[in-house]
Amino acid sequence: MEKVSPRRLKAILSGSVGNLVEWYDWYVFSSFSLYFSGSFFPSGDPTAQLLQTAGIFALGFLMRPIGGWMFGRIADKVGRKQSMTLSVLLMSLGSLLIALTPTYQTVGLVAPVMLLTARLLQGLSVGGEYGVSATYLSEMATRNRRGFYSSFLYFTLIGAQLLALGIQLILQKVLLTEAQLLSWGWRIPFVIGAALSVVALYLRSNLDETPVFQTQQHTPDEQRGSVQVLLKHPRAVLTVVGLTMGGTLAFYTFTTYMLKFLVNTAHMSKESATNICFLSLLVFAGLQPVFGALSDRIGRRPLLLFFGLFGAVGTVPLLTALSHTTTPWVAFVLLVVALTIVSGYSGINAVVKAELFPVEIRALGIGLPHALTVALFGGTAEYLALWWKGTGHESYFYWYIAGCIGLSLLVFLSMEETKQTSRLNLEEGG
Repeated sequence: MEKVSPRRLKAILSGSVGNLVEWYDWYVFSSFSLYFSGSFFPSGDPTAQLLQTAGIFALGFLMRPIGGWMFGRIADKVGRKQSMTLSVLLMSLGSLLIALTPTYQTVGLVAPVMLLTARLLQGLSVGGEYGVSATYLSEMATRNRRGFYSSFLYFTLIGAQLLALGIQLILQKVLLTEAQLLSWGWRIPFVIGAALSVVALYLRSNLDETPVFQTQQHTPDEQRGSVQVLLKHPRAVLTVVGLTMGGTLAFYTFTTYMLKFLVNTAHMSKESATNICFLSLLVFAGLQPVFGALSDRIGRRPLLLFFGLFGAVGTVPLLTALSHTTTPWVAFVLLVVALTIVSGYSGINAVVKAELFPVEIRALGIGLPHALTVALFGGTAEYLALWWKGTGHESYFYWYIAGCIGLSLLVFLSMEETKQTSRLNLEEGG
């Protein structure tokens, strides 16, 4: 087994913790929208308010391709460390703005405009976060444990959701009443997020730059982070789009949207739904390094095929069963089954994408096509789910997910095993 130097391990851990803080700020919006949606919109219909909030959630995703391009260029031209530090600063500004935004009842239309502005800033930030973090963790990892160490991207990403839900549970059960949460308590997690960003800023300002990036100084500046150079790798770009499409839709459905689904469709209490989501995400987080390590042994492609096959076949029956269950433990088991399937994508997608691109366009190559695909499919998941529910055809959304995963499966069947053709290995001299 390869040994990891203390300095390299510190860099991986620091990068992962910074990633957790940034994604916490992103997910708090979704976790607490059940409480703050009424503060920013005039309608008394809970589904309509959630639909409007989900619309802003989706618009935040539209900024992610711009963030993927902007921060990817910075990472490929200036350095991974500088790009990651700048992105967390922007995220903290968005969280602070949401925490301080007055309600609709106080300032009218100014309130949703301020909410939208904050979410757009967060979308810009997180659009760059994924590509740069995936690049950083993959480049810092040792060759034969690259899948394991890069899996900490989604481990901390899911950990961010757990942190958001954990704070929600404490506020629900210990500190505040539901009336207080609806009135002002929903602001607390956004204040916490802004404060935690100071920790992330400190960690990232002390990161080491990746050795692979430092050795590419001979590459002409105009070729680093260049969209023109990226377009010379069409197969890699299309592979990122294809494997992200079904994966991101399944991920956001069974994680961020599931809390609303259990409350609004299965008619569970907010407290029960939060408990179910928290426990299932805890299991999901633990599965990420397991799948990452497994990919180091058997390859990336078999796990992607596992996700594609069982996701395409199992999504409709799983969501149908979840929509009709009234027993929390049954819902928990069904959700864990779904998240185990999704782990075939989430646990390894970062390293797969990193292995497709050369160092001079790696952050851009991961970040831009990933962000575009997430904006189209992941960012609209909640909105489409609620829209189809509003039309009385909620099951259409189930089939939509299964179809998108099926298209991703076709990509998995046609792609090469990236563990064997990794550009990272070539750059390290093997």
